[in-house]
Amino acid sequence: MHDKAAENGEALEGINQALDRLLGSEGCPWDKEQTTESLSAYLLEEAYELADAVRNGSTAEQREELGDVFFILLFMSRLWDKAGSFTLAETLKENRAKMIGRHPHVFSEHRAISKDDVLTAWEEIKKAEKAKKESRPGVFGSLPVGLPALLKAYRIHSKSAANKFTWDTDEDAERQVEAEWLELIDADRDNDQEAREHELGDLIFSLVELGRRKGIKAEAALEKANTRFLRRFKGMEALADARGLDFSSLDQAAKDALWEEIKAGECKAE
Repeated sequence: MHDKAAENGEALEGINQALDRLLGSEGCPWDKEQTTESLSAYLLEEAYELADAVRNGSTAEQREELGDVFFILLFMSRLWDKAGSFTLAETLKENRAKMIGRHPHVFSEHRAISKDDVLTAWEEIKKAEKAKKESRPGVFGSLPVGLPALLKAYRIHSKSAANKFTWDTDEDAERQVEAEWLELIDADRDNDQEAREHELGDLIFSLVELGRRKGIKAEAALEKANTRFLRRFKGMEALADARGLDFSSLDQAAKDALWEEIKAGECKAE
């Protein structure tokens, strides 16, 4: 019988051996200059590339990008270990204990009734963990400062909802979106740039909550919209080129016609 655990262990050991060479006396000058801080930027890039591969559905890309994320994490772990901060084993043992503690409905006698019960308990446990580290952590004490804005807004709404601070119904949330839209229009009429930015932010923030209530993550939804736009725009350029047209010199009406033609072709393909 094939032992996957042993195979995974051998693969991780192989990465560690590669890191030994890269960071050794005759290793790579660039790698040897890296710090956990410098690698953090690469970690974010690789995480986004992995998320993009997941959305694209390509198994080969997912495998490659997951490998890149693992490599950066192991690289950073090696640097922390070398500095005497902590080891990878300590990190994994601590995380295992934390995950067991956050899932009492799985690892203890307690049994959750529903998904909502699980999420509520999860937030309460995280708050208790944070309270051990800070005297007054607050509801949002565990919210990472550096999250992308859309993801941060989603997390804020999720935590607010878990603490019973949100609109009572989806209809209330929809009315809030409408109200924010009207306030943005008013700010635009007044030609107040600061107010425009303020109201646009409020509108987007409200839309994120409306999406959350309907099981939609704004970050993923917007990324799909970006992908659709880029695909259609590329199709417009290709169509214009096939007809011997200079796309950049076309007027708005001609470009709109190409756009609608591309959209109609997508509908037929579906």
